[in-house]
Amino acid sequence: MLFKHFRGSLREPEFWAYSSWLDIVTKYRRSRLGLFWLLVPVALYTFGVGWFFAHLTGNDPYAFIPHLGIGFVLFRLLSTVINESTSVLPNHSSFVLDGHTRLTDFVMRVVAKAAFYFLTALPLLAIALAMAPNFVPSGLLAVLPLLLVALLNVAWIGVVVSLLGARFPDMHELMGSTFVFAFILTPILWQATLVPEGSMRSVLMRINPLFHMIEAIRAPVLGEQVFASTYWYLGIMTVAGWSLAWWLYRRYARFVPLWV
Repeated sequence: MLFKHFRGSLREPEFWAYSSWLDIVTKYRRSRLGLFWLLVPVALYTFGVGWFFAHLTGNDPYAFIPHLGIGFVLFRLLSTVINESTSVLPNHSSFVLDGHTRLTDFVMRVVAKAAFYFLTALPLLAIALAMAPNFVPSGLLAVLPLLLVALLNVAWIGVVVSLLGARFPDMHELMGSTFVFAFILTPILWQATLVPEGSMRSVLMRINPLFHMIEAIRAPVLGEQVFASTYWYLGIMTVAGWSLAWWLYRRYARFVPLWV
């Protein structure tokens, strides 16, 4: 049933794609700068925080800024989907109670909103990459398929978390607190090469799915090595995750109207 509902959602994107973009437009329409505000957090974090931390850690700013910028934008994409999925079903309870039982529409709405934010950040990432001495243009060929893998993983996580969030309202607070630690644990403000092999920090970093999803996309573009274990990790996580999401959706989706 899960895959059937996802196919239906992809064939009828009017609800989740258009409404997500409309939410973003209406949010900024009364401000003087309008949609330009979408660029401000990325610009401040990539170039401001990136420049500051580069000098603080003794790194070349032109090499560190794209490292931080790509990591931040990808982390925001993934964390936005997962965090907002915890409350997406209760927030759309009126639709659910009116008989809109294709719950994948609501998950896709969260994914589309995060994707729009990601796309608006691409011009700033292009500027950061143009400054980078270690930029590898051929690495861009690997970005699209690996980004698709990351989105596939974040989609099944969104399904699982949305069901848990509908049943347990505390999931939203739990995920918010968890991602504070996940941001520190993921190599965004720091580099994975700084962690000693075999240490507890290395183990925590490598069991972190966000690390693998971000590193698989960022490393080829910046001329860094992607370990084979990362590809194995993503492959196993994709298959196992979608299997779990399929089972949970089949078993518990029908209870969502009672929970919300």
